[in-house]
Amino acid sequence: MKATKQLHDLGQSLWLDNITRDLLTSGTLRRYRDEFSVTGLTSNPTIFDLAIRNGNAYDESIRKKTAQDKSGEELFFDLALEDLTQAADLFRPIYDSTAGIDGWVSLEVSPLLAYDTAKTIKEAARLHLQANRPNVFIKIPGTREGVPAIEEATFEGVPVNVTLLFSREQYIAAAEAYMRGIERRIAAGRDPKIHSVASVFISRWDKAVMEKVPANLRNRLGIAIARRTYKAYRDLLKSTRWQKLAAARAVPQRLLWASTGTKDPNAPDVMYVEAFAAPDTIDTIPEKTLLAFADHGQVKGAMPVDGGDAEPVLAEFARAGVEDAKLAEELQREGAESFNKSWNDLMDCLRSKSEQLKKVS
Repeated sequence: MKATKQLHDLGQSLWLDNITRDLLTSGTLRRYRDEFSVTGLTSNPTIFDLAIRNGNAYDESIRKKTAQDKSGEELFFDLALEDLTQAADLFRPIYDSTAGIDGWVSLEVSPLLAYDTAKTIKEAARLHLQANRPNVFIKIPGTREGVPAIEEATFEGVPVNVTLLFSREQYIAAAEAYMRGIERRIAAGRDPKIHSVASVFISRWDKAVMEKVPANLRNRLGIAIARRTYKAYRDLLKSTRWQKLAAARAVPQRLLWASTGTKDPNAPDVMYVEAFAAPDTIDTIPEKTLLAFADHGQVKGAMPVDGGDAEPVLAEFARAGVEDAKLAEELQREGAESFNKSWNDLMDCLRSKSEQLKKVS
């Protein structure tokens, strides 16, 4: 049995951290679904930028849409949704058979809105309406300004993938925002069954401290943060507050592991995927890592629900001068800045590509 199928049987969903038009038209995404138990995917501006910049699969669509005077963000979201709605349809049988627990794709609001609550709420609602698929998550960053947007979007019935989470505390803030949204729906007599996931980024932790800690601590910080967060997730699901919501037919906001490609060339390429095997979670996995895990990955058991050695390991990092709370804030800020740069690069790419196509049409 493939290791990817073993993860699926353990209760973890594998989602591809990639989408391109070629993946769809070549049948590769369908093959990943059928052969590697891939049950969803995520997208981000960098993925689309590379796909549009490095090929011609989008040229005809860009040509048609620019002829309709579409440009910038409007052009991008049209292109992205052409891909994502196809992918959503591909995963729709999984969505239906799991009652909405699995089979999702994700679309991100403009990263430029990471610190603007009101505009994020408005944009999330607009994109949800434009997607017109039940299994499309709208990604909202878990920044301080994003947290109230998560609550409001949930209350309004928008399924949210909370992105840019780096710590237990940031995860808990996102989870509580989701629960407040559900509690408000119940109080208003609305259906409490609104799906959500909370995406915790991992590999950036180890990259950030790689040259700052002793060799025996390298590539251990991200896993410790994940284990600490998984314990918080499990504790929340056992809490009286959540049990009350579950009794009202609410569904849990699932924990999602993001940034699970190994950054250290000297470390095993499937290190994070093997470490993050955990029931009732999702692992978004880069394509290269997916293929590596399918080839030689192993499922060695589930992540401990009590956090395992997370706290002793984090204490070692503290003694080495790593303040994880401070670093989590820095990583979230740097992540938002990186997404902004990717977004601006994407807008430049679309502008350049549109101009080129006009010249040859």
